Amino acid sequence: MIHNTCLIDKSAKISKEVKIGAYSVIGPNVEIDEKVEIHSHVVISGYTKIGSGTKIFPFASIGSDPQDLKFKNEITKLIIGKNNTIREYVTINPGTSGGGGLTKIGNNCLFMISSHVAHDCTIGNNVIIANNVPLGGHVTIEDNVIIGGNSAVQQFTRVGKLAMIGGMTGVLHDVIPFGLSIGNRNYLQGINLIGLRRNNYENKEILELSEAYKKIFSSKNLNENLNKLNGLYKENPLVQEVINFIEKDKKRSICTPFLKD
Repeated sequence: MIHNTCLIDKSAKISKEVKIGAYSVIGPNVEIDEKVEIHSHVVISGYTKIGSGTKIFPFASIGSDPQDLKFKNEITKLIIGKNNTIREYVTINPGTSGGGGLTKIGNNCLFMISSHVAHDCTIGNNVIIANNVPLGGHVTIEDNVIIGGNSAVQQFTRVGKLAMIGGMTGVLHDVIPFGLSIGNRNYLQGINLIGLRRNNYENKEILELSEAYKKIFSSKNLNENLNKLNGLYKENPLVQEVINFIEKDKKRSICTPFLKD
């Protein structure tokens, strides 16, 4: 059902069983898959593709130009996966040529009121971004992450799988998979034990992860601490995920239990 007050460009690709509410605007290069529900007063523009089952609430702006002074109207894209919920006043921008040209969002994510996804972000599946959370450009959020309300994530930051960010946290440093991070300038508070158990990880793996966590962060010299592990926990996929995350980008600062100077 498409309301007769909508403005939909003739070149837009709208699948069957799509609902579009009153006064919404759909641009010429937009693709909308089946069973998407778009409420009233939504604007979708740019080279944007929206996956099936996604719901977009009033006054969201999806696919508008990146907030980047280097953007010169080049063709870039925004791809949003399936079964996402995008609440009121959410803004999501496409990529830039300098950042790979693509902003990509996975499946089953929830973006609460007034959250913002900037250019060239990559967001996994089952992610929850709470109210008033801005993600800066080039941010990577892995699967099953939860970011609490009124937090802010600095550009180029990585947040690992199943990590949890407490409300009102300034995320300047990469957060390891399964980590809990809080603070005005974020530090690591521990392991997301509740999240691990809810996702049915084995208790033995969780206990070993807790042991490895203490060894990895026993001092500020993470590289030395990782070397001391010397192959321990190599059969534990949780520990290996943390190690791989830290070693993947050694130029980035890792969030630790130690407050930064």
